[in-house]
Amino acid sequence: MRARWLSHSAWLLEGDDRVVIDPFLTGNPKAVMEASQVQCDIVVVTHGHNDHFGDAVEIAKANGAPICAIHEIAVHAESEGAKTEPMNKGGSVRVGRTTVRLVEAVHSGDWVDGAGVMRTFGTACGAVVTSGKTVYHAGDTALFSDMRLIGELYKPDLALLPIGDRYTMGPQDAGLAAALVGAPLTVPMHYQTWPAIPGDPREFAAAAKARGYTGKVRILKPGDAVDL
Repeated sequence: MRARWLSHSAWLLEGDDRVVIDPFLTGNPKAVMEASQVQCDIVVVTHGHNDHFGDAVEIAKANGAPICAIHEIAVHAESEGAKTEPMNKGGSVRVGRTTVRLVEAVHSGDWVDGAGVMRTFGTACGAVVTSGKTVYHAGDTALFSDMRLIGELYKPDLALLPIGDRYTMGPQDAGLAAALVGAPLTVPMHYQTWPAIPGDPREFAAAAKARGYTGKVRILKPGDAVDL
């Protein structure tokens, strides 16, 4: 599998299938491609915030790809003409050769529509995607101790953790999260897209080591990829 960081929390996984996660590209100052350029088989959305839901409907419709998301997001996406696979935390769906699971995240999940009206879209989730290799995308979240269970249950080959601070874990808490999950490779995300989320990936790498994380931290630039 190749995991390419499209910036912020957006990722393209190229494994048994092509999976795009949290495809916020339009309006993203660090985006490395436009939504119209994304080719995928599956879209995964961790929660309803606009910087994660992003271009999910447009990408799904253009590719004939289903959106895997918590039930409330899926219902909305279907009303916009997208194919969906509604699900919830603790459950899984099989699409093509890929399994998508939703897991806990400690965060909110509102979405603001084009008229500026805020809607509640269920709760925030993390996602565990198995498509040849297994990737844990934590979505937006605070640190919580059951991250250890995610590592024990699903044994991810790669963990993608937010480190931006203010709206998610900062580098220090995320360092402990890396140790709890225990994936052999961890990559930080959701930082420095805007000044409000200034998390330092080098501080995160140092914190992970100090907390006993024995895997490898890779610091990427938007557009970079890792091969598993």
